[in-house]
Amino acid sequence: MLDTKSASVIEIFKRALETILARVFASAPEASTVTVAYSGGLDSSALLHLARAYAAEHGIALFAFHIHHGLSPNADAWLAHCRDTCTRLGIGFDARQVHVPEGDKRGLEAAARSARYAALGELCREHGVPLLLTAHHQDDQAETVLLQMLRGAGPAGLSGMDQVNTAPDLLGDATLLIARPLLSVPRARLAAYVQNSGIVHIEDESNLNSHHPRNALRNDILPILGARFPAYRDCIARSAEHAQSAQRLLDEFAAHDLAACLEGDALNVKHLTGLSEDRVDNLLRHWLALHGLRMPTTAWLHEAREQLLDAREDAQVCVIHGEIALRRYRNRIMLTPTMAETDDIAPVVFNWNGETSMHFPAYGGVLHFDQAETGVDAAWLRQQSLRLQYRTGGGRLKLAANRSTRSLKEHYQALGVPAWERQHLPLVYVGETLLFAAGIGQACQFPSDAPGACIRLRWER
Repeated sequence: MLDTKSASVIEIFKRALETILARVFASAPEASTVTVAYSGGLDSSALLHLARAYAAEHGIALFAFHIHHGLSPNADAWLAHCRDTCTRLGIGFDARQVHVPEGDKRGLEAAARSARYAALGELCREHGVPLLLTAHHQDDQAETVLLQMLRGAGPAGLSGMDQVNTAPDLLGDATLLIARPLLSVPRARLAAYVQNSGIVHIEDESNLNSHHPRNALRNDILPILGARFPAYRDCIARSAEHAQSAQRLLDEFAAHDLAACLEGDALNVKHLTGLSEDRVDNLLRHWLALHGLRMPTTAWLHEAREQLLDAREDAQVCVIHGEIALRRYRNRIMLTPTMAETDDIAPVVFNWNGETSMHFPAYGGVLHFDQAETGVDAAWLRQQSLRLQYRTGGGRLKLAANRSTRSLKEHYQALGVPAWERQHLPLVYVGETLLFAAGIGQACQFPSDAPGACIRLRWER
């Protein structure tokens, strides 16, 4: 017979999982399929047995996925234990071995975490499982909030872990969900449940290594905190809930401000300047998050805001954030990929032999040869030596007989092509005469065939 604490864990788990399943599988929770992230440790072993009992009672298909990090000499034995346990319990099992790179600047814990979740995401997609259960509990929530506080995090970080959320940056898929049905359960109650139920689990010796920040907090600091403030877990959990509420309000503000400032895919600078600095920062965080980008630091936001909003209208402002850049052009702020320098990319001499398109990897794009009513004579074009290259300065183009010849700069300005894009738009020459400029169009003075049998060039990045 289960003791009171074990029975309480079971009831808390059931209520939490029912809430999660109703949210994730709203139309048919009885048809759901879920998996457990199963390391073999105490926490995930408790989760596995709780999930198995619930799945059997409700006809849910249950899997367990194990990640072999290769960091411990016992890793093979842990994998065998997990496989054998799932075989005995009749739970579908699969595993992945991952490589955790040494010397990762994020640290061993973060690198292992990234590799683990990426592998879990792959396993979920392979087995068609939309919901991943993890064994995070109330102690984990307290540790997470305290670590974020020590890193100087804002409301989003101090919100801790949600009961259910997506994590496309970790799982590699925005449709997969992570759920934590044990988030309100203290670890001591899980330990009592495991002991009372006779559940066999493994012990990861790395948990004793206080070199890692989370272990240092767990092993050295929280016992002292718990001795003076026994209810700290509940208090921190409530604080996290308050932070979550505050963050939801900030997100609502940001969505409202973004709708007012958004102009196509860009932000209107004049609208932004009507907001307070705090609201601009909040909007920028929200905008970056919508694009799946990591949260910037407060210092970065301050610098970006000053550069982007205070610059002259004609200034070429570029603020780098990881793999993307925020650029200002004509009172609009745009998100663009960071672009490599083009100086070292050599011109490519080629012939056209009737292909519909030609790929130029060094230039990051495809040159299409479309049949059109007007354009250049196809037979004539086959006989020419063509050259693809980036602009080196100057250049003039006449697009139609009834239009004047204009410099490329004038064309770019008229079409609103930002200056940073111009250097990445290739040109096609016939000899020393410009035939085509990506982003602008094709010259009109070359031989043309009968209407309907001509070729027009088109560049696709």
